[in-house]
Amino acid sequence: MMSEQQQQVTFMEMSKNKGDHRSRRRCMEEGRVRVDMSGMSLDSFPILSLNLATISNLDLSNNNLESIPESMTARLLNVVALDVHSNQLKFLPNSIGCLSKLKILNVSSNLLHTLPKTIENCKSLEELNANFNQLSVLPDTIGFELINLKKLSVNANKLCFLPQSISHLTSLRVLDARLNCLRFLPEDMENLINLEVLNVSQNFQCLENLPYSLGLLVSLVELDVSYNKITSLPDSIGCLKKLQKLCVEGNPLVSPPMEVFEQSLQAVKEYLSEKMKAGQSPPKKQSWVGKLVKCGTFNGKIGGRRGEREGFIMISEYRSIEGLASPRYMGLLSPRRLFSPRYMGLLSPRRLFSPRTYLTE
Repeated sequence: MMSEQQQQVTFMEMSKNKGDHRSRRRCMEEGRVRVDMSGMSLDSFPILSLNLATISNLDLSNNNLESIPESMTARLLNVVALDVHSNQLKFLPNSIGCLSKLKILNVSSNLLHTLPKTIENCKSLEELNANFNQLSVLPDTIGFELINLKKLSVNANKLCFLPQSISHLTSLRVLDARLNCLRFLPEDMENLINLEVLNVSQNFQCLENLPYSLGLLVSLVELDVSYNKITSLPDSIGCLKKLQKLCVEGNPLVSPPMEVFEQSLQAVKEYLSEKMKAGQSPPKKQSWVGKLVKCGTFNGKIGGRRGEREGFIMISEYRSIEGLASPRYMGLLSPRRLFSPRYMGLLSPRRLFSPRTYLTE
């Protein structure tokens, strides 16, 4: 254990000229102090000889910390980057929600089972690294609040699912959830319009299906689903115009067949796109075609008259809720109109069961 005097020793990078006391003072006043206490075998939060509100970057990684005091965290009001990876932390303090300016948080390689719900209050957070922990769940509403999050890394944990709110992280560019126990992904992922890298590989043979909404990830460049239990890729993947890397090895894939993968990524995309055009998607998935067309990722017609109806009429006949609730449409449903002699005549048994009613083309 280090003495109190040793714990007070800090490395502060406040200016290039260490002897410039005026520059040091200005950095402290503006909250731009960098404190690096990594790899010092600390087993408790150090006693710092400076105002915690002046710290912008705090590195306590590669130590033996088991906890971080609530009172200490609450005073890091101007911290932008906090690195506590490779410690023995079993939980994070709830006061981490006070860090409104925090942009980068690295808590990887600890013993965390959960993340505090208050982490949602870190509105400025852009990068969250929680790899190599024991996380079994993420906060349910994490996606509703962290609107600036660009990178979420939760690989090598015990996650069985990702919260549905993840689909609301519209600024997200990288989602790394490999080496977990994921059984499925959120169905509605189309809002992740800036997502460039999605890695859900090596989920210990638990992940069997991928959501059809992957075809609406218009910015996706890299998709890694290797070493899972996936037998068929969604046809919508053929609509990913920016996709440059697709990793599928280690899966019992049937569709597309392996000979298609052996050709090229373009061959895979063409195969899936043609399959969609031929109307071979399950009926419950065909409603996605309209979304793909509207999003501009798919422009082929669905084969057959039935396919054309399901693929395009849904868009051309689309009416907003506001339109349906307008006085014009609500007037058609008024009791006075519905039970008028004119409409009651349409419902008469003689008319309902006439041959003309049932034999029209």
